[in-house]
Amino acid sequence: MNRAAVIAVSLAGVVGLAAALGGAAWISRGPDLPSMPGPDAVAVDVAPLDFDAKGGIRRDAAPQPARTIWVARDEVTVAEWNACHAAGACDFEIPVRGDTDPATLPATGLSQPDAMAYAAWIAEQTGDPWRLPRLEEWHALAAPVLPEEEDPIFTDPSLTWASSYLLTEGKTRALRPAGSFSRSPDGVRDLDGSVWEWTSSCFGGGSGADPDRCPAFYVAGEHVAAVSWLERDPARGGCAVGSPPAHLGMRLVSDRAPSS
Repeated sequence: MNRAAVIAVSLAGVVGLAAALGGAAWISRGPDLPSMPGPDAVAVDVAPLDFDAKGGIRRDAAPQPARTIWVARDEVTVAEWNACHAAGACDFEIPVRGDTDPATLPATGLSQPDAMAYAAWIAEQTGDPWRLPRLEEWHALAAPVLPEEEDPIFTDPSLTWASSYLLTEGKTRALRPAGSFSRSPDGVRDLDGSVWEWTSSCFGGGSGADPDRCPAFYVAGEHVAAVSWLERDPARGGCAVGSPPAHLGMRLVSDRAPSS
């Protein structure tokens, strides 16, 4: 199945839902349906960092002007994802154990098209332009809570993945409820947690890359990795560059203040 077909399948529910609601409204106006609440977001001034094509920070780059974006305080939860599934806009339901709360547990096991489908659905529901962050935005958000870069164990570029794996091996990879990790000065939580968050930045493609032709996207957490766009479980070997992330999830941002 090609890229266009996969995205069409992922977004078909959004279009179908909109058509159904529109048809119902044409037949009988009836009472207004309650809209889906958007993410609890905070305004953050970000001065994006400059990255090379491999996701490395350009230390000698000129500073860029700061701008304001609105950032979801928490990652998308299982309950939020399953609401999208119940509406027919997301492909599958995420099961939860009886001892976990879907309202606070991050939604994981998501591919890049999954994340894009949810973003499109919540944008349609709220009327706000929610999207995935770009890699440079994510790093600017997370800089206050991420640890300083450690010296690599290996200097050979071909062994970068091994350095990253060994340096992060002892850190927790267990999935935990929202708020279990650090909180940024702006109030954004868990940027240094065990969930790696999808970005809209194409691996090796630069800022002008066509996302519809991108085979791998950056995910960001305690380190940056490039992951195949269809991968949901990086532990199975779907990590294109970098040590495998623990869990794949998502966080939303917007370029304007949310209306809800």
